Amino acid sequence: MKSCGILLAMLFPIMATAQKPDNGKSNLIIGTYTQPGKSEGLYVYEFNPSSGEVTYKAKAAGITNPSYLTISDDQEFVYAVNETGRDIPGGVSAFKFEPESGDLKFLNKVKSMGDDPCYISIDKKGKHVFVGNYSGGNLSAFKVQPDGSLYDAMQVIQHYGSSVNKSRQEKPHVHCTILSPDQKYLFAADLGTDKVNAYRVRSGSFPNILQEQQPPFTAVAPGSGPRHLTFHPNGKTAYLIHEITADVSVYQYRKGVLTPIQSISMLAPDFEGNSGAADIHVSPDGKFLYASNRGDANDIAIYVIDQDGKLSLTGRQSTLGIGPRNFAIDPSGDYLLVANQQSDEVVVFKRDKTSGLLTDTQTRIKVGQPVCLKFAVLKK
Repeated sequence: MKSCGILLAMLFPIMATAQKPDNGKSNLIIGTYTQPGKSEGLYVYEFNPSSGEVTYKAKAAGITNPSYLTISDDQEFVYAVNETGRDIPGGVSAFKFEPESGDLKFLNKVKSMGDDPCYISIDKKGKHVFVGNYSGGNLSAFKVQPDGSLYDAMQVIQHYGSSVNKSRQEKPHVHCTILSPDQKYLFAADLGTDKVNAYRVRSGSFPNILQEQQPPFTAVAPGSGPRHLTFHPNGKTAYLIHEITADVSVYQYRKGVLTPIQSISMLAPDFEGNSGAADIHVSPDGKFLYASNRGDANDIAIYVIDQDGKLSLTGRQSTLGIGPRNFAIDPSGDYLLVANQQSDEVVVFKRDKTSGLLTDTQTRIKVGQPVCLKFAVLKK
């Protein structure tokens, strides 16, 4: 009996440890450019918000330029664009995802119906995927099959027109496909035409799931080049980053309509050089907005959000690398990770929730040409 008691005493701590919370750990999936050969495809890491540590888990190799990705809400599937064009038609690849191991099992690949797909999103029900084709100047909608693979495109919408910057805006360049918080509308920022096109997402079994909204678009300042759109957690305000001019536009949002209320520059008054604004995100608590700038800036502009949704600059942070193509705030809101595409690494910053400012944790993820960072909380 004594030995049995010792055995039980040894077992109980083990059982208690196994039942402890997972401390909010997340999977981090990184999309990359595989050409000219610095990376192999998609990479999966485990991120620990209690320490900021990152641990490699798995990769999906042999996929061409899986630059941008999206994860289904149930975390069962991952979808990535294959950013190619001309000789190799643009594509969309579907994967079965195993959150515990990080394994990505390839399901199928379909044509994106346009050159250089650069953005992909999925609805909350996991029924439809939407892709923006940059060089094709169009967007495509796909229905998800029961096993998570994709049917061929069910709808393709071609944009037309150009704008004032003849070297960058000679034709349409769709740069994002963003669903509204209520999932009833889809917005496509078109860098080439200086418009944010709006579409109503139809419910039911319609072959054309997207229907032009009225008004059909929001025009922006000529030559600004709208790139990415994001919504405040309250669903009442939207923020648009302009790649060419490095401005951020603020909109009141209601029922598919964007009403402008502010425009603010990302650039320092004494900045000289090339800019290339890229990504934009609101902190989970809705208090701060962050926007990345490439070119010669290589920094992140940090804004305080007031009660009306308007912005005021509170700081700038060097990304400690070159070409901050994309960044992501982890689900805890404690960290911000930057994908420095041209310096081949992801930099992990600690985020001060009171000031919004960032500090370097010295943690780096070495990966060739990182483009997209997506988090998914590990569920137990």
